[in-house]
Amino acid sequence: MKATNNDALTTTRILEAASDHVRRFGAAKTNVVDIAKVLGTSHTTIYRHFRSKAEVFEAIVIATIHDETKLARSYVEAPLPASERLEGLIVALHQRKLQRFKNDAELYQLYKRVVTERPDIIRNYTEVMTQLLSTILSDGVRNKEFYIDDVFAAANVVRDAVTVFIHPAHVEASAKAGLLREDAMRRVISTLIVAFKQGVTFAPK
Repeated sequence: MKATNNDALTTTRILEAASDHVRRFGAAKTNVVDIAKVLGTSHTTIYRHFRSKAEVFEAIVIATIHDETKLARSYVEAPLPASERLEGLIVALHQRKLQRFKNDAELYQLYKRVVTERPDIIRNYTEVMTQLLSTILSDGVRNKEFYIDDVFAAANVVRDAVTVFIHPAHVEASAKAGLLREDAMRRVISTLIVAFKQGVTFAPK
């Protein structure tokens, strides 16, 4: 990947080059000069787009989060019953994280590190995912598939219940221990769906 025109250099090309370098050498051995060399440009050109290596790494992680959000939205918008969309969304996120851990180890470690160091990034991600869960649950209530008096509270319950299957640190720990967690995850989701279909009340009695 060589840049022939610095003016044509885009943030996307920089992030692609940075991601490739991290894959080959790890984050600790990747800096702005390395990224510039891959692109055939100078490090000052990179600084026109990003103020530091840390900012490049954060952008890589944010792009990954946007990919996961896009994946989740595909289930929110699917023409399926709410219960199937709910299960599909959670399973898909778990599988995407597991695939990244197995097939893109260096970038996965970068992802895990940045979300730990930048709680604001993971907080925003959590808020978006909770809202997407709320949308599915609201559809279920509107179509009389679910009976829930506080959809947002129920979405928080779902999020908290499945975090162990979605959070990168938990996904990595389970994979390293040789634990296949998908069956357990589906049982948790099935239990929540049964509860929502029977009726859940969060308001104090």
